[in-house]
Amino acid sequence: MIELVVFDVAGTTVNEGGTVYRVLADTVRAAGGDPSPAEIEAWMGASKRAAIQALLTDASDAVVDEAFADFRKRLATAYQESPPVPFPGVTELIAALRAAGVKVALSTGFDRETTASLLASIGWGPATLDAVVCIDDVAAGRPAPYMTFHAMEATGVQDVRRVLVAGDTVRDVEAGRNAGAALVVAVLTGEVSQESLADAGPTHVLPGVVEIPELF
Repeated sequence: MIELVVFDVAGTTVNEGGTVYRVLADTVRAAGGDPSPAEIEAWMGASKRAAIQALLTDASDAVVDEAFADFRKRLATAYQESPPVPFPGVTELIAALRAAGVKVALSTGFDRETTASLLASIGWGPATLDAVVCIDDVAAGRPAPYMTFHAMEATGVQDVRRVLVAGDTVRDVEAGRNAGAALVVAVLTGEVSQESLADAGPTHVLPGVVEIPELF
């Protein structure tokens, strides 16, 4: 039986129209880089600071810090102009899972401040979720499994074979597999193609997370 579901945020449970990756590309270009669409896709689901550092080849820590601060400002402005919203049925899905005794956690490559602001804007708080794991909470972001393990620790779930991980990027899938989760679900609500997601080796590919209850 699944005891814990760990959902990604942007592109998985929250519809923000791919804004984060457009802002990431704009930020890197403003800092002197020239990322291709493929390079941006390769960093989808990762720590945003790590993505900036990788895309700004050989940049100093000071340059990366400045670019990351710029990214956060640009993203906040973009979200104010076009507010993210939960995908249809997701709020109800989370409530139904928790009512059935399944813990629900979010994991994200966003920092804590950005995550808190985003969740507050859509009305998801401690009463909605059992845990929220940000990149600030772990030593390394996806594809490392640490956010899944941290979600388990936060919710008291001890057996990874009772965990379902769901996300919309290749890194989400890789992180779930690296954690040894029983179910690793790729969803098609983000910016990554079905072919690329399937090649990453999920246990299931679904149109969206609202179809997850059909699995258990």
